[in-house]
Amino acid sequence: MDELVGMASMMLMMMLLLPVTGVLMAVTPFLQRRGEVFAVTVPSSAQRDPYLRSLKRRYALIMGAVTAVLTAAGVAAALAMNEAAIMVVLLVGTLGLLLGGYALMLRYRAKTKAYKREQGWEAQVQETVAVVGEADAPRAIALSWNLLYVPVILVTVAIAVVGYPHMPDMIPMHASFDGTVNRWEPKGPMVVAFPVLMQLFLAACMVFSHWTILKSKKWAEPGAPATSALAYGLFARAQSVFLLVSGLLLTGGLGILFELSSMELVSLGQAAFFVMLLAMPIVVGSLVIGVVYGQAGSRVFKRMQGSDALLADDDEHWKFGIFYVNPDDLAFVLPERFGVGWTFNYARPVTWVIVVGGFLVTVAFIVAVSVLV
Repeated sequence: MDELVGMASMMLMMMLLLPVTGVLMAVTPFLQRRGEVFAVTVPSSAQRDPYLRSLKRRYALIMGAVTAVLTAAGVAAALAMNEAAIMVVLLVGTLGLLLGGYALMLRYRAKTKAYKREQGWEAQVQETVAVVGEADAPRAIALSWNLLYVPVILVTVAIAVVGYPHMPDMIPMHASFDGTVNRWEPKGPMVVAFPVLMQLFLAACMVFSHWTILKSKKWAEPGAPATSALAYGLFARAQSVFLLVSGLLLTGGLGILFELSSMELVSLGQAAFFVMLLAMPIVVGSLVIGVVYGQAGSRVFKRMQGSDALLADDDEHWKFGIFYVNPDDLAFVLPERFGVGWTFNYARPVTWVIVVGGFLVTVAFIVAVSVLV
């Protein structure tokens, strides 16, 4: 039974992580805001330019082909029940897709910049817009919704307290892909509290991500400020709801299933399988939201009339296409230039406080867990 669960877990992992990562990378050029192609500012009407469209198609075909090859290799490793090969394909393949996709983006970014110069696309003025009267406009849900994490964590604590007397003297902590437990720890308060600590850390990460959405600079296109602001609001709301639901599924699933496996009501391999089942709608949902809404809501109103003029150009502030550095911009969070989501303004001191602080907190959490468990 555990071997079948292990096989199913490996197949789920392979059919989720690599394909979804690769597909999302492949379609990213088609999800960007109007007036941006491979992290280069162009007139919004240039989205229909044959040359730029051919660049995006080529990027998608290359990334799609690489994704298909890596996925086939991963499925073959899973069918062979080769745990070492699975980990190599997963780690190397995922890293290769991300770094390879970025490198390919830089190549096509250079081509787009050269084409921009050939076409003489240059902003005569730097138009900026602000949308007023946003009281009834859609926006990300309130941060208070994250209080829903409290009952989820309390349920996990209750299961641990009630089940503690019924747990064996040795608690399973790690299992191989075939379901064989290969690491145990003596029963103790900290071992049983481990899933609660994981829940607290995950919930904190999700709440912080939600906070950044609320603090982000809102996108509004100079050529269509009201419509683009509405589209951004719908995008932010969808992303914040999705983030909350995903966080609740992950924190609840990880914590409760681990406690149940500690009580031997389910095996550790079965718990891992159920967690992967919970991850399926999360992983696929992230792709669906990206395709439906596009970056910053760019696909919400796809028939907006494009402008032949370049109304604003901030290419100089985007280093290597993805790093925003603008000391004159007071915003420290803003929509990404190439991708679906948000990034930081690396010219703001608060950004470095957050980045360094987040790194130190993560390291401290890992060290604490290693010492306590």
